[in-house]
Amino acid sequence: MVIPVHDVNPARRTPWVTYALIAANVLVFLFTPGLAASVTGEGGLAQLCRLQAFLDQYAAVPQELIHHRMPRLVPTGETALGPQGPGCVVRPPGYAKWPELSVLSALFLHGGWLHLLGNMLFLLIFGNNIEDRMGHARFALFYAVCGYAATYGFALLNDGSADPLIGASGAIAGVLGAYLVLYPRARVWVLVPFLIFLPLRLPAWLVLGFWFGLQAVYSSGEGVSDAGTVAYAAHIVGFLAGMLLAWPLRPGTPPPPEPRGLLFGRQARPRHTW
Repeated sequence: MVIPVHDVNPARRTPWVTYALIAANVLVFLFTPGLAASVTGEGGLAQLCRLQAFLDQYAAVPQELIHHRMPRLVPTGETALGPQGPGCVVRPPGYAKWPELSVLSALFLHGGWLHLLGNMLFLLIFGNNIEDRMGHARFALFYAVCGYAATYGFALLNDGSADPLIGASGAIAGVLGAYLVLYPRARVWVLVPFLIFLPLRLPAWLVLGFWFGLQAVYSSGEGVSDAGTVAYAAHIVGFLAGMLLAWPLRPGTPPPPEPRGLLFGRQARPRHTW
């Protein structure tokens, strides 16, 4: 696993949409009912019930997206003492849910700090250049399209699942796919865990190609214990969608600047021209 920290590819204009997306994701996370324990370290059944009720209403659920099959009973966010002990109260849903719109709301929901911060780090590093190349409005539309493609792609592969799907990972995977197409030779500073975190400057095609390969391996259930809780297939679909949508922009994309100085963690030797 590698952790990107910075790319050597300056943008020409301020990435306002990228900044707005990051701010929106953080704010939604802070105000998501039931996630207070992530911040305060406290938690319990009441928090879990509130979170389940919120996600059932606003998260994307594969069987709802594909079959429009809404659940007959959903958690209300309340707790009660039953025959088997305390649990969440369930009742028929008291709200109208549009599954198609739940895809959009789910893009701003995260299950914990690590989930949120990991996604926002990738969006911050790679989103500015894609927004710079596409423009603000087209980038916002691109982000949404990749998110929808990733979510529906996962739902088609898991059409019987009633588990809520949340997170910006699918849309951000589209940003990574676009970056690979438009700036494959840009250099990216990464931290590689090798006894300590070793800083290296690697080409984007290697960093993003390695990331995509890991998603493909993990989606098969190999080498990871949480393959059932992380939608790796959505990452793959979003990545491929981003590549396809960015492909027409390749001819007019200026190359990233040639980096000087440190290369792969060492001082690069000066090159002589003749």
